[in-house]
Amino acid sequence: MPVRLRLSLHGNKNSRIFHLVAIDLRKRRDAKPIELLGIYNPRLRLGEAHKTMEWSVDRIKYWLETGGATPSKTVVRLLERVSLV
Repeated sequence: MPVRLRLSLHGNKNSRIFHLVAIDLRKRRDAKPIELLGIYNPRLRLGEAHKTMEWSVDRIKYWLETGGATPSKTVVRLLERVSLV
């Protein structure tokens, strides 16, 4: 089963959040994932200077190394920001 690390879209139209998930490559964007790896909130709240990323680094490394998952282009860019790739 080919596994992919990608973002799943959640939330209302004006307040989107993204879940980083490990999911079967053939499933749709918001289908039930194999595992939830983290949450990315691109919206800034009052008084915040940075966007929020709450990820399980150990599980992401597991899926990339042992699980054989391939990240999407967007996930690669986000992982490069935090020096995981």
